[in-house]
Amino acid sequence: MMMGILLLFGSAVYGLVTLLLLNHVDNILAVTVGDIVEGMKINPWNNSNLVILPRMGMGADVVVQIWDRSGRLMSSSPSISQWTTPLHPDSLLSGRSEYRETYFEGAHLRVLSVPLFLGGRPIGTLQAATSLGIVDAARQGLFSIVVISAAFATVLAAWFSWIAVGRALAPLETVTDVAEQINRADDLSRRIPYDGPKHDEIGSLIGAFNQTLERLESLFTSQQRFLADVSHELRTPLTVIKGNVDLMRRMKSLDEESLASIDQEAGRLTRLVGGLLLLTQAESGSLPLENKPVELDTLLLEVFQEMRVLAGERVKLQLTEIDQVQVQGDRDRLKQVLLNLTANAVQYTPSGGEIFLSLAKIGEQARLIIRDTGPGIPAEDLPHIFERFYRAEKSRTRSQSAGFGLGLSIAQWIVDKHGGKIEVDSKEGQGTTFCIWLPLSAPLRQA
Repeated sequence: MMMGILLLFGSAVYGLVTLLLLNHVDNILAVTVGDIVEGMKINPWNNSNLVILPRMGMGADVVVQIWDRSGRLMSSSPSISQWTTPLHPDSLLSGRSEYRETYFEGAHLRVLSVPLFLGGRPIGTLQAATSLGIVDAARQGLFSIVVISAAFATVLAAWFSWIAVGRALAPLETVTDVAEQINRADDLSRRIPYDGPKHDEIGSLIGAFNQTLERLESLFTSQQRFLADVSHELRTPLTVIKGNVDLMRRMKSLDEESLASIDQEAGRLTRLVGGLLLLTQAESGSLPLENKPVELDTLLLEVFQEMRVLAGERVKLQLTEIDQVQVQGDRDRLKQVLLNLTANAVQYTPSGGEIFLSLAKIGEQARLIIRDTGPGIPAEDLPHIFERFYRAEKSRTRSQSAGFGLGLSIAQWIVDKHGGKIEVDSKEGQGTTFCIWLPLSAPLRQA
């Protein structure tokens, strides 16, 4: 590419210089011919065969010949008086002024042929010529300079390009080596080192690659933990079911207690599979959500009435504040969130405890609060409570009626898809507060 550009530029310069030099030569010839024609005289007898020329001392670079209509040489410069042939034979009878190039006696000449007139009739042709040796030498020198310069510049550019590209691509070789090592060792914890600028092309590429490795490592770790958690959750109910079936087989009779245990564990398995299926559909985008106006205060009253039955006399459920609030979303999924959070509060709040529900409009958002007076969640567990299968075992004792650690993950996904967020605040021994923020419907925001 460099050579092509330089040759193209050199050709343009070569052509321009040639044109300027020839134009200069043509101007010299034109001035010389003009001086000769102006000083030319005809003999007193008006004989066209006798032409009196001015002195031919107008420069050694220009030679002149004058020919009559019959092709007879009438006069010429002293330096070429021995030559009896026209400087350019084809231009003698052309009848017009023209510049031509020719080789005369081995010399490269530029010839200007001008017809001569007397009284409106042609009497002959004047030919003036000058050597193009200097022009040819200049063009030859310029051609050599252009070719040599282009070749040298191309070699130099190729060398610098090889060095620059080698340095630029060196980090990519590191990327390739590290990627191959990761593939061979299945070690996603490795990262690609890079000491250059972080925001150039290579730095951005390596940064994106490291982020991909980090994401893959996180997904792989989550997948391993997920498989381990699912296996653990499935093992307990399946062991109970198998044990009760073996017991009834040995007893050779149906046992109501064993059947009740099998039914309970089958229900646990059904809930586990249902929760996993719901999360899978949610993450794959195949779980549809309606987008309709939802009266959040009416929905909260429904949840309050249902949870009072679940709480019974063991826990006191109170509705401390309720405002008329409307949001856009899926009513069933929002109710699922409220039921899940309230059921968790009822389950983990000890006998004699209290649970408080409230709904209020704060600016352009609806705020739902579910607060209990249970044992609370340790600070080290709070960042993980929305992860799958995560349970704070130290503070909330697991029982057969306990969930699988999927409810909060599902609740967070539903709230996120409604453009809201869930906040949690908990202290050990003082209870837990879940706060749900949802955007109000457009008419309420405008009001």
